[in-house]
Amino acid sequence: MTQGDPTDNALATIASILDAPESRREPEKAAAAEQKPVGPPPIPTSPPPIEAHGYARHGPGPMAAIRFKWTVRLENGSYYVDETIGENSTPIVTGPMSREAAIRMVDDRESDARRRFEQFKSEMTERATANKESSEA
Repeated sequence: MTQGDPTDNALATIASILDAPESRREPEKAAAAEQKPVGPPPIPTSPPPIEAHGYARHGPGPMAAIRFKWTVRLENGSYYVDETIGENSTPIVTGPMSREAAIRMVDDRESDARRRFEQFKSEMTERATANKESSEA
């Protein structure tokens, strides 16, 4: 390398900055350097808990009048699940139970209803296809 090499000049500048005592640095820059986080922020170990009171799921289907709904409610320190069909039906109440059991029940019922609905829809589609094929033959 030659004496006027820009790389040498850059390395010399970096070395002089690193060798400089703290007192020669500008106060604002030194304070800013101290306030920078050392690494990324910590990742939460678990998501926040679901608020159980008012937690609700709706079943699948094209008609609100026959759609299931499950809602968790808190009463006297215990949780209950109200299960309704349509908008104006009297609920079937299950409980008392723990918060976790109520949420699990709502999720399980909704999942089961969705699975049965998809199965029924698939059977109806298969029947319609079979009827169309037999009428064309």
